Amino acid sequence: MALYRILQNSPLGPEEITRLSTAYEQALRTIGVQDRNDPLTELIAKKIIEIGQTGLKDPAEICGRAVEELGLPKG
Repeated sequence: MALYRILQNSPLGPEEITRLSTAYEQALRTIGVQDRNDPLTELIAKKIIEIGQTGLKDPAEICGRAVEELGLPKG
């Protein structure tokens, strides 16, 4: 999965990784992505990480902002 591959060598702590992972999974469910090899998963992962780095802590807010900023339809 894209997010986990990107975070593999990151300096983030376990809490941050859990928060971003939760937001990522929620975003995939929100837009209805089933195929974890879909190129869209990497785009979502990068946006989740970018938003997570702004200091936003709530996974639901991170997810919502990512879906909104990417202009993705909710599935």
